[in-house]
This record gives sequence, C-alpha cells and structure tokens, in this order.
Amino acid sequence: MATSKQQSVVYYKTSLGHIYHGDSLEVMKATKSASIALVMTSPPFALTRKKDYGNEQEDDYLEWFRCFAKQFHRILKNDGSLVIDLGGAWKPGVPVRSLYHFKLLIMLCEEYGFYLAQEFYWWNPSKLPTPAEWVNVRRIRVKDGVNTVWWLSKTPWPRASNRRVLQPYSDSMKTLLSNGYKPMLRPSGHDISDKFSINNGAAIPPNLIAIPNTESNSSYLRYCKEIGVKAHPARFPAALPEYFVRMVTDPGDLILDPFAGSCVTGEVAERLGRKWICIELVDSYLRGAKGRFGQMEDAPKSKHPKRSADGYYRIPHPGLLWNERVEGDEEPLSKDGGRQRMAANRR
Repeated sequence: MATSKQQSVVYYKTSLGHIYHGDSLEVMKATKSASIALVMTSPPFALTRKKDYGNEQEDDYLEWFRCFAKQFHRILKNDGSLVIDLGGAWKPGVPVRSLYHFKLLIMLCEEYGFYLAQEFYWWNPSKLPTPAEWVNVRRIRVKDGVNTVWWLSKTPWPRASNRRVLQPYSDSMKTLLSNGYKPMLRPSGHDISDKFSINNGAAIPPNLIAIPNTESNSSYLRYCKEIGVKAHPARFPAALPEYFVRMVTDPGDLILDPFAGSCVTGEVAERLGRKWICIELVDSYLRGAKGRFGQMEDAPKSKHPKRSADGYYRIPHPGLLWNERVEGDEEPLSKDGGRQRMAANRR
C-alpha cells in the first residue's frame, strides 16, 4: 500500500509505460495536472483481517483515502475517468456489512467534486463462500459474490462509448430478431418501438460484469514461480481493467494505477496501445510484475476465461429448488437470528 515516504524510482519501463517503485502520492504530486485520461485501480480494501499487501481498517479508511482523492481530481483530464474496484467488508464479529465503500463514494462526490457516471458490479462466479462462519457454519447469510466498481468523473460528460464493449446477442434475442417483433406497450408501461427489432450486430452490456477470477497457469504465475517470488494475492482479472480502458480511452491516452500490485492495468494498457504509469510499494510484487511485459510480443491479443456453451455466465433463478421442498417441512428460523452457533453443520 502506497503510504510510505520511500523515494519513488523507475523500476521498469517499456516504450509506452513506466513502473514506479515507491510512494504513489509522491509520483502523483509530480504528475502534470489534467494529464491522465483514466485512473484505473483497485485500492486496498477496508477488511477486518490484515493482508500481506496492507489495508486500512474501516474506521480509518476515509481519512487515509483523502490525500489520494485530492490528487486523482487534480491529475485527471476534465473529460477523464476514475474507476475504483472495491470489495465489500463485514463488521468484525457480527454478520452485518460495512458501509465504508458507500461512504467513500459519497465523500468523493460531495467533498471532492466527482460525479458518479455509473456504478458497476463485478460478479465473480468463482468467488468462495465467505465468511465461513456466517455462510457455511451458521448458514444465516449468502456468499458475497460481487465487488462494487465506481466509475467517477470530473464532469457529467466524460469521454466514453459503449460501442467499445458490446456483447454478442443472446439466443433469445437472435430468435426475436429472426422471427420479428410486434411493437407494443408492455405491462410494465414501457413502449417498445419497431426499432427494438433492428439487428445492430451486438448487444449493449449491462452494468453487471461477469468475470471469474480463476487464473491458475498464466505466464505471470509461471514467471513468479520461476524467479521464486510470491504472486500478488489480490489480482483482478485483466478483463476488468480492459473493459474500462476500451470504453473510456483512446490509443495514446495516459492511464495510471496508483495501487498497481502485479501491474495488470499496465499490461492491458500496453497491449491496447495506451501510455501508462503503474506504482507499487512492495518490491516482490514488482519483481513478478516484470514477467507481464517480457513476452508481450508473443502474448495473445486477448485472453478470455472459459465460457458456457453460448458465451454467457449464468445466474440461477432463485426459485430453482423452492418446489423441491414439502410445504411446512422447513426447519423453523432461529429465534436469535443465528447468534448461538449450532453444534452440527446442517445442510
């Protein structure tokens, strides 16, 4: 976590970008005002448990973030974007959620002049069912499967185009386009015009981004193993920064990640022809990050995780098993809300 007063030095560079080893605030203070098209980052979360990469506790998180917020607003172009990936957190010892990431959003907008261009939710289908105590043992909560991704801007009109991130039509939409569609007023009150049946070649995506974080044998991990360093434990998948790099920047624009970790953002920017700056405090993470760029010429242009047969991840309908249970046969809810831990773990 970039809070040290350690002097920042260029650790590695390519024709398009630089990795700095040191304090991200120091690097940002030396960065020209209104020069960055996109700040794309995943800062340390306000987790209850301390992690190897460093993280602030919930109560101190907003104060810790203020100096970064000031620099983000200064270095961003007027039509630039700030995209922050934040995971949620639980209150220590009780099954209720922290509000730190919502408080941070409100602080950035109300105190530092940012606009919320749109909120996104990164759904990780492979996320583990944690915290185990509330989800697996007491069975009083469901697993937390999404991160919030705040897309912020200095004006209500940041540069962006959803044409850069279109998705294939679903099978049902293909059938509708093939068979035709009768314009009508839907029961919800929405008036669907005949333009709805025009085949535009692809679909506009929702603000739910489905990307599993299941990297297991990438060139980055192989490189870390070869040189004997520990891989960064909280990498986001390359497709997440790539989504926003494509949507809100042009080739040649400058992108910055102040909490770079293994420099996924830099790898994506390099591959897409954007200039970039990555900053990280932990030396071992940067030693591994170099492996993202050494074989860039041989790397595939785009990497995608395994997909379902029709190209979509599926969220099951919540009622799939409701009718499997006999009415009245369900175990009564615990009167204390799960406060007392049960002796046996029931299904």
